[in-house]
Amino acid sequence: MRQGAMVIVGVTGMALGMVATMFYSGQPRSVGAASNDRYQDYVMSTGAVTINPRIQTDGVWLLDYKSGKLLGTVIDKTQGKIVGFAEVDLATEFGVEPRQDVHFMMTTGYVTQGQSALYIAETTTGKFGVYTMGAGTNGNNIVIRRHDMTNFRQTGTTAPAADSAGALPRDPAGGLPAGVPVIAPQTLPPTPTIPAPAAPGSPIIK
Repeated sequence: MRQGAMVIVGVTGMALGMVATMFYSGQPRSVGAASNDRYQDYVMSTGAVTINPRIQTDGVWLLDYKSGKLLGTVIDKTQGKIVGFAEVDLATEFGVEPRQDVHFMMTTGYVTQGQSALYIAETTTGKFGVYTMGAGTNGNNIVIRRHDMTNFRQTGTTAPAADSAGALPRDPAGGLPAGVPVIAPQTLPPTPTIPAPAAPGSPIIK
């Protein structure tokens, strides 16, 4: 009797485990992996690229310092092969001179489901660019598109920081902080003189 009960408990546990596994595996899970790596004169990043909305595609970005180019390609999952590389001339994009000492940094970021963007910064020129990769006009080739190019070093006068939270900036001449109204001094009326008390035994004059 006891052995039969143990068998029933074991079978029930196995059935519950199978049901839980099937339920978990059937849940939709979002995939948004991205990574960066660098070796000497090469930087590589990965991110999602939309070529076919029904097929998730992984894109690979490669920055080549020696040639001064940005390369991009995608992985064809149906054939397991790499599609041809698209390239961008970074010297022209960022306006750097030949043999100029440049320092590029890049990483990918999430834009929308199945599509990521590449962010590139060059520390010498102070320029910052945003790029994406996708299908060309005929749907076969891969192209790299630039969406924005700006400068993260703004020129002009920078406002002074506050001394503390909510504090006003100090006056360089050493006076009150800027924005504090100056109150004119007030003249007080003269204080009346109070006669000293008379000594004991002195006559009181009224």
